[in-house]
Amino acid sequence: MNTQENINYNRIAEAIDYIKANFKDQPNLDEVAEKVHLSPFHFQRLFSDWAGTSPKKFLQYTSLEHAKKLLKENQATISETAYETGLSGTSRLHDLFVNIEGMTPAEYKNGGKNLEINFSFAESPFGNIIVASTNKGVCFMAFAEDEEIGFLDLKNKFPNATFSRKLDLAQQNALFIFQNDWSKLSEIKLHLKGTDFQLKVWETLLKIPMGQLSTYGTIAHQIEKPNASRAVGTAIGSNPVAFLIPCHRVIQSSGVFGGYMWGNTRKTAIIGWEGVQVNP
Repeated sequence: MNTQENINYNRIAEAIDYIKANFKDQPNLDEVAEKVHLSPFHFQRLFSDWAGTSPKKFLQYTSLEHAKKLLKENQATISETAYETGLSGTSRLHDLFVNIEGMTPAEYKNGGKNLEINFSFAESPFGNIIVASTNKGVCFMAFAEDEEIGFLDLKNKFPNATFSRKLDLAQQNALFIFQNDWSKLSEIKLHLKGTDFQLKVWETLLKIPMGQLSTYGTIAHQIEKPNASRAVGTAIGSNPVAFLIPCHRVIQSSGVFGGYMWGNTRKTAIIGWEGVQVNP
């Protein structure tokens, strides 16, 4: 690392420490930039290059993590949480949760309370799978070689929901996708929770035809966020419904298949299998 890179790194590290120590004061861009002796414009660009997100977003993520801890571990009220996070009111806390978590603070706190979820396990060409559904549609599907771990993953998504091990029509329709062609996809109802950005990315994934691949950069352009490749990768990594939402069809622009939540070998196998289905 040359001298200038060292200086830049130290400035960004100092800015991150400052935001973490002072997030309850909700410092604005000018204040943080002044602390590291840069103009707001230069600081914004430098921080985004090094941290992969803007200073404002970093402050929001830091505030959100603190608020989540207060709601879950301390059982604080919505008003107490807003105050202790340094937000001017509950409406700002509400906006913070909806924009980043895709749910309200109350929904986060109750963890899926009053939600009834059926789940079952099945075999697929790529290993055992857990599939779960509400009365609105499939809410979770994941490869799970160990049933106990698979159920824990589901429960972590909806910690206060009521679970029944039961195969229902929504799950059956989802599992049929391994036998039928993807033109049947529209018959499968999904019950997804996510931010507007995540939902837009997942919707775009559904448009990638079977047997074809896309890249993180292409997805970013398609959702009209050409500089958001990294955020697209994060949204893809949060996909709650394996295979049906085909995040396995997204690879790096270099042609490298890249990572996959359920294992790179499985991703390679699925891509190969789909290629054979389209071009036998």
